[in-house]
Amino acid sequence: MERGAIPLDEIPGAVDLQSTIESGQTYLWWRPDGATYETAGAYGGDAWYRTVVDGDVVEARQTPDAVEWRSTTDAAPLVRELLGLNDDLYAIRSAASDDDLVASAWDAYDGLRIVRDPFFGCLVSFICSAQMRVERIFAMQEALRETYGAPIAYDGETVYSFPDPEALAAATEADLRELKLGYRAPYVQRTAEMVASGELTRQDVAGRAYEVARDELTGFVGVGDKVADCVLLFSLGYLEAVPLDTWIRTAIEDYYPDCDQGNYADTSRAIRERLGPYAGYSQTYLFHYLRSGNGN
Repeated sequence: MERGAIPLDEIPGAVDLQSTIESGQTYLWWRPDGATYETAGAYGGDAWYRTVVDGDVVEARQTPDAVEWRSTTDAAPLVRELLGLNDDLYAIRSAASDDDLVASAWDAYDGLRIVRDPFFGCLVSFICSAQMRVERIFAMQEALRETYGAPIAYDGETVYSFPDPEALAAATEADLRELKLGYRAPYVQRTAEMVASGELTRQDVAGRAYEVARDELTGFVGVGDKVADCVLLFSLGYLEAVPLDTWIRTAIEDYYPDCDQGNYADTSRAIRERLGPYAGYSQTYLFHYLRSGNGN
């Protein structure tokens, strides 16, 4: 096992690891102690968080002075990328809308960063997200890992990777329904087939102009505009993407009614213009702030 630490004073802006991982933007990190989404508090104490990327187990935790990591590989660059630690939060916040709601959300969770999850895992997890609480979505991904993921020996235990496309493509709808995916089961299976066969892949999306990339992503079964925006924001680094979920639509209705243009594409353009060039960052702060019971 390799270990290291990224000093907080080398990271541009604050870091709040717990808010980053437990704000509903990733279901591919979890706490080995089983307490994901169960505890609250500033910076998550000294809890470790774990994920698997390309067969390597990666763990990270926040201390008063650093983001510490331990892994099956030299994970410092990977931790920086996965957890958005290269993002200049000073510049991103200074470019954000300065209205009271956005300012309150940033003040409450300063240090929340946008993750960069692996594409296929992010895609599947947000297909599973429709009409589900974050805790339930997280449980679905755990079930997929433990049933179809590759086992990895790590520090005296077995850790499972997120399934590769071929593994989920080979599953039946009935198999996936047994994992409580419900009506999402055929969407996951068919989307996995598309990726496994090369019919539609990350390479068809990444690097395209934002709205073109969103349209490409809706070619996956079970992916509408909102899920596409989630994948663009939380995997592919399109920091302007604003997923119009229930919480953000409520914020538009209550605080930005002039941005409601009656359809997804035009409302998306309007709220992105209002929130600024890194609108996806402010959206994520607003989502976590409002979902946590603030702003009432």
